[in-house]
Amino acid sequence: MKIKLVIFLHGVGSQGADLLPVGKFWQHYYPELKIAAPNAPYRFMNSPEAFQWFSIDGVTVENRLQRIEQARPAFDQAIQQILEQHQLQDHLDQVVFCGFSQGTIMALDAVVSGRWAVAGVIGFSGRLSSPIQADLAYKPKILLLHGQSDTVISATESVQAEQYLTQAGFNATVHLFDGLGHSINRTELEQSLSFFK
Repeated sequence: MKIKLVIFLHGVGSQGADLLPVGKFWQHYYPELKIAAPNAPYRFMNSPEAFQWFSIDGVTVENRLQRIEQARPAFDQAIQQILEQHQLQDHLDQVVFCGFSQGTIMALDAVVSGRWAVAGVIGFSGRLSSPIQADLAYKPKILLLHGQSDTVISATESVQAEQYLTQAGFNATVHLFDGLGHSINRTELEQSLSFFK
């Protein structure tokens, strides 16, 4: 299998370990797969167990991109450290980002800004909040999964993201799931397995 490492990017008020069950599910089918699940760099609500990639306090459609841009240095540093630990800093074609909610926002930003030419992105329950850089040298494969009953981030966000990404030349796919809210279920995980084939 070409993919050697999945880096998980959690949502607001969560921590990296919360996404480890997703990695364990994939490792059952692909035992060689390594997983990394860092905590985002900023505390959420001053909790020692809750983190965020950028503050959502007062966030709006107008200021979200600015917050993402401000979060990039800390995000990039976290990714770089993980790649060095796994000795994959020169083998991004063997790395996949997997995000949930705000983690998906950051994962998509990382690739559409041209900063990280990883093999692909799996994004659960997220949105594309960043402009797609023109003339990208590399466009990773992208799989978006979203619950139709999500009241935190509407499933239409993933549908629109897939449209924008496809128009920009990405190999992007979106799958929607009936009755699923802002979470990940087994049906999504089974659907995501095809990404690694």
